[in-house]
Amino acid sequence: QGQLVESGGGRVQPGGSLRLTCAATGNIFSEYIMGWYRQAPGKQRELVASVTPRGIANFAAFVRGRFTSSRVNAENTMSLQMNNLGISDTATYYCNRSPVPTLPWGPGTQVIVSA
Repeated sequence: QGQLVESGGGRVQPGGSLRLTCAATGNIFSEYIMGWYRQAPGKQRELVASVTPRGIANFAAFVRGRFTSSRVNAENTMSLQMNNLGISDTATYYCNRSPVPTLPWGPGTQVIVSA
């Protein structure tokens, strides 16, 4: 079974930007809708975005217009460009299949938005 590894997180000020990357190993990626999820401290994990194998992306209302996502199936990678970040975007971000996250969770990458 393949693995998922997220990277690119960090600390930014409100209004800043970050670009996250999801890298998958094994034959677990290219044929599936992939999603970005996040989990804020004390809250349940939530779906942020889904990207079809053809690269069509859909976003949760709370990030729509600020986040974009793309994927390169040949490289088993997916990115999440996050702009105009707010304090409420502080969370650990994960990738997995969507809408049902059936793969083992990766370590996630932490995003902290703070003044």
